Amino acid sequence: MRVLALETSTEYCSVALWQDGAVTEHCELVGQKHSERLIAMLDDLLQAAGYKLQAMDGIAFGMGPGSFTGVRIACGVTQGLAFGAGLPVAGICTLQALAEASGKEKVIAALDARMGEIYHAAYEKRDGVWVAVSEPRLCKPEDAPQVLGKEWFGAGSGFAMHGEILSERYAGQLHGADGAAVPQAAAIAALGAAQFAQGRGKDAAEALPLYLRDKVALKTAERECAR
Repeated sequence: MRVLALETSTEYCSVALWQDGAVTEHCELVGQKHSERLIAMLDDLLQAAGYKLQAMDGIAFGMGPGSFTGVRIACGVTQGLAFGAGLPVAGICTLQALAEASGKEKVIAALDARMGEIYHAAYEKRDGVWVAVSEPRLCKPEDAPQVLGKEWFGAGSGFAMHGEILSERYAGQLHGADGAAVPQAAAIAALGAAQFAQGRGKDAAEALPLYLRDKVALKTAERECAR
């Protein structure tokens, strides 16, 4: 099986090709230039591997949460490519991608959502399959859902921005954290391949975003109150 994957929900842009368990990935720090780099990166990846898009079994993409613009780019490009090549798609939650890439069995994933909030989810791997102990949500770090047990690992920029608060919230339960971890296409590809193998690929029209938040900025009065 061959799966093409892309992830653009943060300031990084990454693409990956999954081939029967082997993954080739390319990642760049692009800031807000995803739309300028993504197609070229995908084309370079396919050319280097010697494949055309039609040779893929599906396209996996980071559906969010994350940057509104970045997530829309991922969905739009995935839809266009999948429609053109007649391929199924798989939307992968960026928080689950953090868990997958961590190499741990119990992961609290938290991405900085700005405005004093985080995108949060908790996952535990059971019999090789990720189970959402706490579903993806938007919340204040001090209101992050509680989890049971110890040996949890924190992953994502939420721990970089709100590490002290989250460490207090999960006092005695965390055995480490990586605040520099970002969702990347290699993990998206692996999770997408599992969905395609189970026959859970979707039509290109269903390449839709997972936002969790409708409001993207504070009003002037709200910013003043926050100060």
